[in-house]
Amino acid sequence: MNIVKRSPDPFYYSGGKTGILLIHGFTGTPSELRPMGQYFVERGYTVYAPLLAGHGTSPEDMLKTDWQDWWQSVLDAYERLKKEELDKIFVAGLSMGGSLSLYLAAQQPVDGVISMCSPVWIRDRRAMIVDLVRFFMPYKVRRSQKPPEIEQHLVPYDRTPLKCVGSLNRLIRHVRKFIPRVQAPTLIIQACKDETVLPESADYIYKNISSEEKYLSWYENSSHIITLDKERKKLFHEVEAFIQKVSHK
Repeated sequence: MNIVKRSPDPFYYSGGKTGILLIHGFTGTPSELRPMGQYFVERGYTVYAPLLAGHGTSPEDMLKTDWQDWWQSVLDAYERLKKEELDKIFVAGLSMGGSLSLYLAAQQPVDGVISMCSPVWIRDRRAMIVDLVRFFMPYKVRRSQKPPEIEQHLVPYDRTPLKCVGSLNRLIRHVRKFIPRVQAPTLIIQACKDETVLPESADYIYKNISSEEKYLSWYENSSHIITLDKERKKLFHEVEAFIQKVSHK
């Protein structure tokens, strides 16, 4: 099955009785998850990657949203999957999408959750003062370029609304309180060369979730957008092995 390489649009593909909900990151789009989605589609899974509110259109649209809107997009996507005749539903998220995935697992029944480079702590300390700065500088204009093999899949904004960065901070703090409520089987993935999230975040999630079945896996040669980086095939295989292991118990 051919999937467009670079598009901000959501994608939904019906397959087998196991559904996988894929949640993209802050200012990202489902495009950063397309290779992962294609991997699972080709193996007979039902895959849904929604576009979160305010993403994939314009910075001005995003400025009108906050984390509750992004969360509502996840809930709506989960409800859509629930309407299908699926035996199992797994949720996997990258970065902020991982936080939203954990939050979903803390509140709704899922058969497993995959958290990839999810933030508990962010490297850039300037993120902590955005609620002061945003009144004078509403957008962060500069954006760091990724390696070509990653950039070719991204549909990024040229500006990031600082109001939304403040809302992201509030989401991270809010989800941290709910992490102990996660009881579903959990696979925590962390890139060692993560330039956005402090890797200690993965240790925190692992230690504080209440899941009896939980795994923590480190990727030595990957950066933050791990779904597009050098070890992505290894990542896809590990996620599939986790899903199969949990599904056959």
